[in-house]
Amino acid sequence: MSDFHDLALSAVEKLTPNAVALTFAVPDHLTETFAFTAGQYITLKTQINGLEVRRAYSISSAPSSGKLTVGIKKVPTGTFSVYANDTLQVGDVLQVMPPDGRFTFTPEPKPKTVAAFAAGSGITPIMSIAQTVLESHGNSKFVLVFGNQSPQETMYHNELLALQKQYPNQFFVQWLYSRTAEPDCLFGRIETSTVNLVTKNKFKELDFDAFYLCGPEQMITTVSDTLKNNGVAEANIFFELFTSSTADASEIDAPSEGTTQVHVVVDDEEFSFTMDQKTLVLDAVLKEDIDAPYSCQGGVCSSCIARVTEGKAEMVKNQILTDGEVAEGLILTCQAHAVTPTLKIDYDDV
Repeated sequence: MSDFHDLALSAVEKLTPNAVALTFAVPDHLTETFAFTAGQYITLKTQINGLEVRRAYSISSAPSSGKLTVGIKKVPTGTFSVYANDTLQVGDVLQVMPPDGRFTFTPEPKPKTVAAFAAGSGITPIMSIAQTVLESHGNSKFVLVFGNQSPQETMYHNELLALQKQYPNQFFVQWLYSRTAEPDCLFGRIETSTVNLVTKNKFKELDFDAFYLCGPEQMITTVSDTLKNNGVAEANIFFELFTSSTADASEIDAPSEGTTQVHVVVDDEEFSFTMDQKTLVLDAVLKEDIDAPYSCQGGVCSSCIARVTEGKAEMVKNQILTDGEVAEGLILTCQAHAVTPTLKIDYDDV
C-alpha cells in the first residue's frame, strides 16, 4: 500500500523567486505505476536533518505530456518546501508514492465547459486539469480565476499565457493581484463579488459543467457558498485544500478514556495491538511500526483512508469523504478516534 519508488529528478525549474517545479524521471518499467489522472497528487519522502519527511504535492503536468511534474511553493517555516527550493538539484533521488487523489477530471468524448478558482500554489492541480480539458475537445472551454500577490509571485504565469495563445477561443483567465495593480486585472482577493462577476457578467453566456476550487480554506468556502447560493448543484463543485483550519474543540465529542483492541490489514498483512482511545488511529498504527499509507496527517489529502470492517471510529473533521463513503465505513485514519472496545480497519479495501 505504502509503496514508494526511488525516482531521480530530471529537471528543476524556478517558477518564481519562491517556487520551483520538480520533474521526475520515470523508468519504463514504472510507467503504468505512475500513470495518473489530471488533478491527482504524489507523496514525496526523504530524510532531512536525519528525520523522515513526507509531503503530498499535486501533479501540474498533463497526463498527455509524458512528464511527472509537481510545483512547490516555499513556505518560510516549512521543512520540505524550503529543502525543495533551496537544495534539490537534477539527479537527486526522492522516494515517490504512486499518484492518488480524488480531485480529478476525466476526459469524455463530448465538450465540457469548466471553471476553476485558484489562489497561490492552488494552481498546481488546476494546470493539469485545464490542459486536459482543453485537449479533450475542440469545443471545450475553461475559465480560470487565479489570485496571487503579484505577477512575479505567480506560479506557472508564463505557461498560462502560452495556453491562452494556444487556445484563444477556449481558455480565459481572470487574474487577481492583492499587492500590485495591473492592467486588465482585478485588485484584491477572490471574494463573493469575484464569483458573481465571472459567472453572472463576464461569462454569463456559458453553462458550466463543473467548478474546481483549490487554495486556502476560506477562499474555497466563500466560492462554494456563493456558487450554491447561485443555484449550482453541490455535485458539480469539486475542491481540494492545501491547508485546513483546526476544528473547533467545542464541536468535537471528547474521546473516551478507554482502550481499544485494534486489528489492521495493510498490504495483505494483519496486525493487532491495543490503543488508547484518545490517540488518533493513524498515530497508533505508526507507533506500532506498521507501514500504513499517509502523507499530510492533517485531513487534507486522502492517503490514509481505510475501511472500518468492525467496530466504530469517529473523525475529528472530514473535508474529503462524502456522506455515502462515510456510511460505507470509510474513514480518514489521521482524523479518527476509536470509540468501541474493538476496531478492525482495512487499508487495502478502499
